[in-house]
Amino acid sequence: MKYLVRDKLFSIGDDYWIEDERGQHAFLVDGKALRLRDTLELKDPAGRVLITLRKKLFSLRDAMTIERDGETLATIRKKRLSLLRNHYRVTLVEGTELDVSGRILDREFTVEYDGELLAHISRQWFRVRETYAVNVVREDADAALLIAIAVCVIRMAEKEREGTVEGDGD
Repeated sequence: MKYLVRDKLFSIGDDYWIEDERGQHAFLVDGKALRLRDTLELKDPAGRVLITLRKKLFSLRDAMTIERDGETLATIRKKRLSLLRNHYRVTLVEGTELDVSGRILDREFTVEYDGELLAHISRQWFRVRETYAVNVVREDADAALLIAIAVCVIRMAEKEREGTVEGDGD
């Protein structure tokens, strides 16, 4: 199942519908304004909060948490950097690790578990510049979680790009 996501959802305070491949409202992204830390909520069409995304305030390395029902479900951290590909590690609360790799800022990356593809994020399916798809490959996968992971890693990569480059000699 493919879900259509527009990049404007990253504006805190904005609400935005994510649609499924049939054009139906699947998830509402609620950007919480006036919060001390970066917070987004992913809701079902009835308005029930499915996932809360938060930037960790006091972390040695940049990290975001994904919460469900007030409990931490996963933590996302940058894994390593190579010249062309970004890598992030998603550690689920029970210890399972997912690997996110690809060209995050180009919206061309994958989410995998132990080498198995769970989701492919890509702009190639759309002509609209500010749009990308989260293609959830496995039918039994948690679509809300995979969309939340995509949102988090894109947000983290963009924040890093906006920041200063470490080790630049200054």
